[in-house]
Amino acid sequence: MTIQWKGVFPAVTTKLNADFSLDIEAIRAGLERLIDNGVSGVVMMGMVGENAQLSPEEKLTVLRTAKETINGRVPIISGVAETSTEKAVAFAKEAEKLGIDGLMLFPALTYKSDVRETIEFNKTVARASKLEILLYNNPRGYGVDLTPDTVAELLSEPTITAIKEESYDTTRVTDLIARFGDRLNVVCGVDDLILESAALGVTAWVSGMANALPKESVELLNLSVAGDLDKARKLYRALTPLFHLDTVVKLVQHIKLAENIISGVAETVKPPRLNLEGAEREKTIAITKKTLEDLKALGY
Repeated sequence: MTIQWKGVFPAVTTKLNADFSLDIEAIRAGLERLIDNGVSGVVMMGMVGENAQLSPEEKLTVLRTAKETINGRVPIISGVAETSTEKAVAFAKEAEKLGIDGLMLFPALTYKSDVRETIEFNKTVARASKLEILLYNNPRGYGVDLTPDTVAELLSEPTITAIKEESYDTTRVTDLIARFGDRLNVVCGVDDLILESAALGVTAWVSGMANALPKESVELLNLSVAGDLDKARKLYRALTPLFHLDTVVKLVQHIKLAENIISGVAETVKPPRLNLEGAEREKTIAITKKTLEDLKALGY
């Protein structure tokens, strides 16, 4: 499957039982809910999917479950979040064997590579399989910045077709589109910058809070890309307080709690993360409930 980088690609939460084991049936149900609400693809085991906390076998189980459940209806992209080039290459090969459609490639975890090392890492993993590569640029989170000059070096690898832009600098969107045109798909990776990114030409969005509100997220992107800015702005204003929770350290906990309130799925996270409690928890509950009220007032 050639990935069409248009539409909402939720960074899917990994559903867990109370003992932190994988809840396979909840994972299946969650994927069905996302597809029923119009998403264009799914990103399994990104940061929101707690990739780094899963065992190697758990990662493969998540991918097998997604593959069986989705059965070709939308593309499946898997996060690649490993501590070494060797492990990342091995994972890419396993994902290809399972029939996954693409890879979202994190920087190597635990080490902040320089430009030369960054280029070598990404190229080596790209060459390990025939799968399309979505580069993951999150310098705030990982300390490695895929600047346009660095990206230019990486595009000698034909399987690198897209970049999840999460530098929080919208000028990057214009710089990348102007420089690389159709050669590189620029994908919004920040929930509270989606309207701005779409106005600059982005048509795809890897979203965390789309787990909680997939239908409204799809509608927001569709309105934004179509240029219906009056409706898009009203919807965006209602969603933005919740979207802000996608940009903080505990984004996984916030997203899973919002998803729990809206769809009833368990909010369990894998240690060292812990479920929210106290005032922090109450604030997220209040934001979620207010968002639902504001959406209802808009007719959603």
